[in-house]
Amino acid sequence: MSRLQTRFAELKEQNRAALVTFVTAGDPDYDASLAILKGLPKAGADVIELGMPFTDPMADGPSIQLGNIRALANKQDLAATLRMVRAFRDDDTATPLVLMGYFNPIHKYGVPRFIEDAKAAGVDGLIIVDLPPEHNADLCDPAQAAGIDFIRLTTPTTDDKRLPTVLNGSSGFVYYVSVAGVTGAGAATLEHVEQAVSRLRRHTDLPVCIGFGIRTPEHAANVARLADGVVVGSALVDQIAKTQERADAIDGVLSLCSQLAEGVRSARR
Repeated sequence: MSRLQTRFAELKEQNRAALVTFVTAGDPDYDASLAILKGLPKAGADVIELGMPFTDPMADGPSIQLGNIRALANKQDLAATLRMVRAFRDDDTATPLVLMGYFNPIHKYGVPRFIEDAKAAGVDGLIIVDLPPEHNADLCDPAQAAGIDFIRLTTPTTDDKRLPTVLNGSSGFVYYVSVAGVTGAGAATLEHVEQAVSRLRRHTDLPVCIGFGIRTPEHAANVARLADGVVVGSALVDQIAKTQERADAIDGVLSLCSQLAEGVRSARR
């Protein structure tokens, strides 16, 4: 079993959802970002999404766009991100880590080289926002052949006719984008989330994780009662933007992660 399969199986036995956290590699700088990354599992993160900085993150709202700008200003490229994953794996061989981003940096790096280096570094999965299933041959198929899960995004506008195509070849988990818009822009109602999870489960046996717009422990707990995972990104990235001090940025992210984890873990008690 993969790390993702193992983690979700463990959590199912515990009758609780996963806390899936997103941070951008290299934000606010390499060393602070690595400290955050290494601290997230102890702070309660069950799965980590690590953003690959990109100049044009079209699916992301202002918070994560600014995180990309900070990271790129500190020369964080794909090679440095993979180096960060290797450093994370020096201390943690259990926590699933997924790279999230856009295809352009991977294409520039070279797909075969990227897959080989990502697998060697300890990457468990990929979420590539701008690569639809019609282009599975470009990255999804070779990544899965190498043992790296390819996680699909589904949205409120993904209808029942389109959904089987989107889910074809998906692995790891399904990421449901709960609002039509960019990251950090509003939040869906719990009724909408419940209906969406029910519909997705008619189409797939993969764990369903809900993201976009989840910012508080209370909101995370409410979603955790309905889904297999709760994804939080912008709220964590905002903790970095609030401060000029590296130590404060690290503490801010890990403190909020702990609060979110408590919300998720208490949701079904």
